[in-house]
Amino acid sequence: MIKIKHFIQQSWLLIVASFLFGLLIAVTNAALSARIEQNKIDKLNRLTRALLPKAEHFIELDKEIEVESAKGKKTKIKVYKAVSKADECVGWSFTAAGSGFADKIEMVVAVDKDFQKLAGFDILASNETPGFGDQIKYDYFRDQFKGAPAEELVLVRSGEAKEIDSEIVAISGATVSSEAVVEIINNSITQIKEQMQEKVESELK
Repeated sequence: MIKIKHFIQQSWLLIVASFLFGLLIAVTNAALSARIEQNKIDKLNRLTRALLPKAEHFIELDKEIEVESAKGKKTKIKVYKAVSKADECVGWSFTAAGSGFADKIEMVVAVDKDFQKLAGFDILASNETPGFGDQIKYDYFRDQFKGAPAEELVLVRSGEAKEIDSEIVAISGATVSSEAVVEIINNSITQIKEQMQEKVESELK
């Protein structure tokens, strides 16, 4: 009992400080959460417009799309129809996410109006290793996806990215991060195409 009393006397300041610090973090997070979410939306819009420059505005698909990850986790995502000034469809965009080397990778992916070719992708959020895995943000890696078929992409560990095809050359020293990007895109596109096709077929019946 004496030891417990002594411990409390010696550590009460630390306990109170820890409590107040935790409370401060919670309050700050609550106060900034709306701004953080808005910043994320603004970044999504900016990146999507860069991938589909002919788009004037985006219309959210009314059908609910659910993508199952390689690990079996199901996530509802939003798919947007990119429309030009002439009200013509110029492509589609959607968010996609999966596990990278260090943490979760969140991306925005865009395809052409027929869902046949990739318009490209960009990174919304990533904590991959600086100087290695974070090169998934670099143009030299992302450019391989522009114009590539919107089907099963294949990662190769070496070579030069000369032609636009289904083969994606991995980043040297960051194979796991490269694999993650390819897997996320493959997994998302396959399931989204299937569900969108089901929507078209059901409307024609």
